[in-house]
Amino acid sequence: MTIVVGYVPTKEGRAALVRAVDEARTRARRLVVINSTRTHRDTDEDAARAAEAEMRAVLDEIPQDGLDVDVRQLERGSEPAEGLIAVAEETGADLIVIGLRRRTPVGKLILGSNAQRILLDAPCAVLAVKG
Repeated sequence: MTIVVGYVPTKEGRAALVRAVDEARTRARRLVVINSTRTHRDTDEDAARAAEAEMRAVLDEIPQDGLDVDVRQLERGSEPAEGLIAVAEETGADLIVIGLRRRTPVGKLILGSNAQRILLDAPCAVLAVKG
């Protein structure tokens, strides 16, 4: 089985990644890290490369003790919730780990909530970690 984690270069993203590594180690599971940094179709590759470098630096800081770790980039233009759910379905994941941040009710209404979509639509258990 697999644990899927959504990563963005924020304190919430780092907290989710650290917890996902701990869960993968404890459960002896494969870990799939999805770099969920949003990039726009017209954006050059610099933002995507910077986000990937940040994610790899964070992964390098975490003792992985022989864990099977697969790192993937969210497809450009794709919604993070859809990407995480699709990978969880593809890999037969038994857990998705996400980071949460506090948002105002108006912010949730205007921007939607990836966390809510993942919690409601995930094919497996979801662990929400505060940053």
